[in-house]
Amino acid sequence: MPTLPQLLEEDIQSIEEVLNDYLDKSDASIAMVIDKGGFLISHRGDARRFDLTTIGALASGAYMANQTIANLINEDNFDSVYQQGEKNSMFVTNIDENCLLMVVFSCKIGVGVVKYHAAEARTKIAKQLQVAQARDPDAGLDLSVMNMADPSELFRKRS
Repeated sequence: MPTLPQLLEEDIQSIEEVLNDYLDKSDASIAMVIDKGGFLISHRGDARRFDLTTIGALASGAYMANQTIANLINEDNFDSVYQQGEKNSMFVTNIDENCLLMVVFSCKIGVGVVKYHAAEARTKIAKQLQVAQARDPDAGLDLSVMNMADPSELFRKRS
């Protein structure tokens, strides 16, 4: 079962525009779209200081663990995860059934600003993912089965 629609260059550009706008409004350091398996789909911001592949995988795991806790206390859904640090904080929120928005921001920025602007960003990203899905409803990717040593079966350059 595909977990992610096939994304074209214009889909990624649209998502990146949303992420850039989000970073401008929230003053966060990094914004990432990851699938719920933890695979990085797109990111914007200053990523030089961070291993985004590992952070994406761990943030996804934290979010999914949070969902399990929600179920254990008879809550249908915890929509987000927030981790506060001394220098940086992290916020992860649900975009749709397959993807998450993950944000790293300075502890000097209030989480309220990050959450407030995340609502608009995740709605716009979800709409773009719906456009991609509608383009070819039967096509898609299940990144969990991807051969990391040779991803050429899934990713090709445009001719």
